[in-house]
Amino acid sequence: MTVINATSVLEVVNALRDYPDARLIQGGTDMMVEVNLNRARVNDVISLRRVAELRRWHLDPDTALLRIGAGVPFAEMERAPLSLHAPALAQAARTVGSPQIRAAGSLGGNLGTCSPAGDGLPVLSALDAVVHLRSATTERDVSIHDFMVGVKRNLKQPDEVIVAVTVPVLQGFSGYAKVGSRNAMVISAASACLVHDAVGGTIRLAFGAVAPTVVRARRAEAWLGKQSDLQASLTVSPALAREFGQRAAQECSPIDDHRSTALYRRHAVAVLAERLLLRANEFLGSDSRGSDE
Repeated sequence: MTVINATSVLEVVNALRDYPDARLIQGGTDMMVEVNLNRARVNDVISLRRVAELRRWHLDPDTALLRIGAGVPFAEMERAPLSLHAPALAQAARTVGSPQIRAAGSLGGNLGTCSPAGDGLPVLSALDAVVHLRSATTERDVSIHDFMVGVKRNLKQPDEVIVAVTVPVLQGFSGYAKVGSRNAMVISAASACLVHDAVGGTIRLAFGAVAPTVVRARRAEAWLGKQSDLQASLTVSPALAREFGQRAAQECSPIDDHRSTALYRRHAVAVLAERLLLRANEFLGSDSRGSDE
């Protein structure tokens, strides 16, 4: 086995060119589970832990775009100052495994594994994130909606590394919630992220763990836009929120597995969507913009 401890993105992409079958490892929280269960065989490894560029983030105040390096750990996302710019991402980060897992796991790992239960992925979908990829010869930007193509499948080519993701910093509410078999250190049985763009007057809703990949409830989003003023004066009744959740749940295609049943998953996301929309309504009413809670 060859192990390459890269210190720059250039070293990573050059190593991928020389070792096309090598596995990239940042925190290893997904890959090592597969290795330990004999579900994956690893010959060559390129470690990303020493690549400082991947562990940085930057907010551009002129464009209100937040660029998060693929190696920024969840432990940093859950705390200020990063949590102040991406509240839903902070909430999702706090639900990821144990403190040790959050110190190692990253969005790059979520994207690379591309499990529909990845906690960061519904947030990226709801925020219309852009994924930045680089190889030895090219760089390209891919919409999150195009990047995720199926269960643990994405558009990343073997010679590419995920460098970063970019998300907008919006005025309005953003929140994440999930359900599982226990209250902590659990893989999602169902999850949801709702984002309210007060300036653009839109609601965006994404679900995780209820389809082969993350689902955007676009029909429910469009329906809600016809029922309520979605700008800063968002007004939502309990009945409207309930119907929104029920409509959104119909856009999922859940399955029965060892974590949950399809019936429960559909019910769960309906409730999550309803609750998140009511939270958005309360958020605007309390004039608490800027809080990450």
